[in-house]
Amino acid sequence: MFELKKSGDKFHFVLKAGNGQVILSSQMYASKASAMNGIESVKKNCGDENSFEMKTAKNGKVHFNIKSSNGQIIGSSQMYAGESGAKNGMASVAKNAPGADVKLVE
Repeated sequence: MFELKKSGDKFHFVLKAGNGQVILSSQMYASKASAMNGIESVKKNCGDENSFEMKTAKNGKVHFNIKSSNGQIIGSSQMYAGESGAKNGMASVAKNAPGADVKLVE
């Protein structure tokens, strides 16, 4: 499920797995429509493994970004202890995002 949230005058979204855990978070968007476009971009791009980029932080933890076709980051994961956790997270996004409903959280 995607949850679309308003923070002040900006919007952002998270993608939650079936267990309620946040598996992807977006940047802040200036409008609800822009955030909805971001959600659609995640749905469209998550089936292409080339859209995912894995990164290792200085502390050794691993996270990933999903990028749109123009290379812009549309979502970022939490930090994982290792690469296998991040790969499971990417697989979860690929599985859950395409058919996920969008819920507006006030």
